Amino acid sequence: MRFKQVLVGALGALVLASALVLPAAALGEANITADMIMKEIRANESLQQSGILLYEKGWLFPEAECQNANTTLWNYVRGEMSVDTAQGLNLIIENYNAGTQITYKLYTEQEVAEVPARRRSEIYYFPAKSENAKYALVVGGNLMENSAILREGCSTAWQLHELGYAVFVLNYRIWNDAINNAPLEDVGRAVQYITTHAEQFDVQTDNYALVGFSSGAHLAGLFGTKEFGYPQFGVPKPSLLMMGYGVNSFFTLSPTYHMVMDDGCFDQRYYDLVVSDYITPDYPPVYHWYGLNDLSLITLWQPIQGPKLEKALEENGVPHIERVFCNAPHSCSTGRGTDAEGWLLDAVDYWEELTNPALQAEEAAQPGEAV
Repeated sequence: MRFKQVLVGALGALVLASALVLPAAALGEANITADMIMKEIRANESLQQSGILLYEKGWLFPEAECQNANTTLWNYVRGEMSVDTAQGLNLIIENYNAGTQITYKLYTEQEVAEVPARRRSEIYYFPAKSENAKYALVVGGNLMENSAILREGCSTAWQLHELGYAVFVLNYRIWNDAINNAPLEDVGRAVQYITTHAEQFDVQTDNYALVGFSSGAHLAGLFGTKEFGYPQFGVPKPSLLMMGYGVNSFFTLSPTYHMVMDDGCFDQRYYDLVVSDYITPDYPPVYHWYGLNDLSLITLWQPIQGPKLEKALEENGVPHIERVFCNAPHSCSTGRGTDAEGWLLDAVDYWEELTNPALQAEEAAQPGEAV
């Protein structure tokens, strides 16, 4: 199925939407810390009104979310990256209090009426410090419930913001809302939306990066393909795909996904696709990394994940960097407190090399060791 046919003409009907555009009288303070409990964080007026999703669990098991109300942010997102998550939430509060719209819906009311699950599809905006900045779209992973907005989205957004970029964090459809390739449609719509409203967001329309984690990296990888990705949505090619502990193949899970998401449908779906099978010489540059102690990738049979992706990139001559760490468990996000700490700075340096003409000229004048 060609998504461009599904979405053609839709952008002309898009309207700006958010939970609230302007701050209300009651504003929350930017005082979120990693040791604050979730109930207190969710009570922050500015976070509530900004529209940011503050729940990563409880869609299937709501009683678990009730139990997590008194859990600290550190324990909720599991680890030291919660320090980055707290900073990301404080940035949202500061932006919202300054009058910045945070949440943007990706589909019109008419499109939502056609497919009600589209109502959850939205992006969260983290403006850059400078004008006309490059932007990154962060696509977190998920464990059948809510996508990792806090653990991977906010933490990565804050670090990228500090490095000078604009960031958008995607909340996409998952599990039984993910029928008919909905997650990939949401990624494409997000890039379309940002491209169409680039002047409003004060970002460049090209030279953008996709940052995907786990299943989100699988979506980012597919978005880089010609068959299923950016050409089908009529948007520029990504300048870099950053893929953290990415899923290259859902081979062991795709039968279950078919049963839950697309029962009775025998057409090919995104979770049936192996990213490495669709890599061609003109595939976007890639920065990918994972840990040898990643139990999730081991369960999914690690040889067909990062190693198989690396082989396809090598065989097709795609510019890329691979990093393999001894201690980088699944869902470690920014890598704080693990061997992967600093990976994002490394990836951003590579992004700049790919998109900065001055650095490209310098590299050409003084060629170094091949990546």
